[in-house]
Amino acid sequence: MSEEQTFEQLLNENEPLKKIHTGEIVEGKVVSVKPDEIVLNIGYKSDGIITRDEYSNDSSLDLTTVVHEGDTMEAKVLNNKDSDGQVVLTYKRLAADRGNKRLEEAYNNREVLKARVARVLDGGLSVVYEEARVFIPASLVSDSYEKDLTKYQDQEIEFVITEFNPRRRRVIGDRKCLLVERRAARQKEVLETLHVGDIIEGTVKNVTDFGAFVDLGDIDGLLHISEMSWGHVDNPKKVLKVGDSLRVFIKDIKDTKIALSLKFPDQNPWLDAAEKYAVGNVVKGRVARMTDFGAFIELEPGIDALLHVSQIAKEHIDKPSDILKQDQEIEAKVVDFNEADRKISLSIKALRSGSGEEGAEENADAGKEAPAPEEAEKAAEEAPAAEEAAPEAAPAAEEEKAEEAAEENKTEE
Repeated sequence: MSEEQTFEQLLNENEPLKKIHTGEIVEGKVVSVKPDEIVLNIGYKSDGIITRDEYSNDSSLDLTTVVHEGDTMEAKVLNNKDSDGQVVLTYKRLAADRGNKRLEEAYNNREVLKARVARVLDGGLSVVYEEARVFIPASLVSDSYEKDLTKYQDQEIEFVITEFNPRRRRVIGDRKCLLVERRAARQKEVLETLHVGDIIEGTVKNVTDFGAFVDLGDIDGLLHISEMSWGHVDNPKKVLKVGDSLRVFIKDIKDTKIALSLKFPDQNPWLDAAEKYAVGNVVKGRVARMTDFGAFIELEPGIDALLHVSQIAKEHIDKPSDILKQDQEIEAKVVDFNEADRKISLSIKALRSGSGEEGAEENADAGKEAPAPEEAEKAAEEAPAAEEAAPEAAPAAEEEKAEEAAEENKTEE
């Protein structure tokens, strides 16, 4: 060995070694990259090693696609000397530390962040933002209930940080509040364009026992069971199904609640009832329901008439079901018509009476006999009233159901 070489070696040997400590942030140059490992020259007697697991949370990531020889990068020291004498580094944890600082800033400023969903968990979504993890509970993912969250896998979503406690590894995100705020803004715009009496198109979104929710575009309206037809509706699910297109008119607007109706005023069956059901006219109808004092006959959807038990047959009968059957079609004569109270009385006995004075007398008497006792009058008044009741007149319990259902049916638009 030459004297010059010996002198250079002596200079190198006397040069103080760089010292590094666990947790220290170091900078180095990439000297080699493999799919699962990065070798970094950090100016120390040993090179630094960053494994794939310490670079990213993505276990399938090929490091050669994101890092190249000659690149300069920072990393944190995990171990300043492993069993092979190399320095173990982490890029992921350094990025997570910086990501947490960024999350803290976003938390303090209520900043809207966007990140990719890394994992779908049983209780919500795990989102990675600049290598820092954020958990979004299932209840805060959407403004409507979603049983299956798998559709969010690998999607980029927006959220805000509502709880930040990295020491306890508790960083909570909320996407729902953003959807609610944005939908409220859209609803406000839509409501400004809607007026009572407007006829609009909508799509059935959900059907319940008390009615149906109709999507009007950024806002829902309630079509109460009593507003589905001029006739009687027993079960909304037999009339409508999810996805049906409807042409409805707005009956009422209160705050953000919109009451809808299919009972268009120009289709009200009582508009020409006076002519069709004038006293003396012979009409046909269906036995809609029976009581001990008589039967209610549906003449057409929206118009029922009372056939008193005394007007069913010449002979005495105890109750209508002795002769009549549910849904049976009958023919009778109109013996009384009260348009103001929307009451019609029928008589089969008057129809079957003979001609002449005897028939005329029985027909005249039928009109007097047809009005039922007090309980019949009360039932006759309450029956149509119940069917024609507006959504706001629904029982309190039903209103509560509507409120709950409305919350469940709010969707991201």
